[in-house]
Amino acid sequence: MNEHDIKDIVRERYGKAAEQVLTGSRASCCGGSSCGPLGSVEPITRDLYAGDQLEGLPQKAFLASLGCGNPTALADLKSGETVLDLGSGGGIDVLLSAKRVGPTGKAIGLDMTDEMLLVARQNQARAGATNVEFLKGSIEDIPLPDEAVDVIISNCVINLSGDKDRVLQEAFRVLKPGGRFAVSDIVLQRELPADVQRSVALWTGCVAGALVRDDYRARLEAAGFTEVSFEVTRTYAREAVIEVAGGMPASEGGPSAVLDHLDELDGAVVSAFIRARKP
Repeated sequence: MNEHDIKDIVRERYGKAAEQVLTGSRASCCGGSSCGPLGSVEPITRDLYAGDQLEGLPQKAFLASLGCGNPTALADLKSGETVLDLGSGGGIDVLLSAKRVGPTGKAIGLDMTDEMLLVARQNQARAGATNVEFLKGSIEDIPLPDEAVDVIISNCVINLSGDKDRVLQEAFRVLKPGGRFAVSDIVLQRELPADVQRSVALWTGCVAGALVRDDYRARLEAAGFTEVSFEVTRTYAREAVIEVAGGMPASEGGPSAVLDHLDELDGAVVSAFIRARKP
């Protein structure tokens, strides 16, 4: 698949997920079940947000959440900062960030999917968040000027890009000097088998497009970032791999694309919090 094919597939899948939320259902993007990265709401998307964090947020902000972590809990956001969420979806992390940076700060969400932007703006209105803005655009071509934000967050989205180097270069460009890159993402402990990497379902499910940790680090450093660190938050073992296989349509690689490599996939996929800084 080339970059444009990947983008079209991701836009279609997450547009359908947003439509499910608009009807009051839990978002689903990978086949028949409600899903986060590996095809099911369990085990990756469960328990990401503490109950007190969700107080005052619209239910649809949570229903639209398809992340693999909670970057707002780990990004050390400060009052008055400007935060940019790459691939903001239904807006849950933008709204949480807006609370953290306060009325003197600002939280900006960027998404390429019209349906998700509609959900996000509805959630913003219901939350009464006045220090929030949602922009339509690509994470490979961020529609902001140079040195515009203090912090970049993202929740299991960068792995979906077909041009990750461009994403990281753009993130570096829009950060102010001293600005922080603080994202949750799917990361690989080792290379995946080729047929798993080719699976359409696992691309939209965040796994096939994920980078091996050392490769991720090298790309961040090539973009200009320093102080790169990885904190593994969850490791996905055989049970999670079997679960995703059961939800994969035969037309998109089928369960065999996963189950044929069960031993190789066991523990290869992790959620991680990735920190870096612009000098």
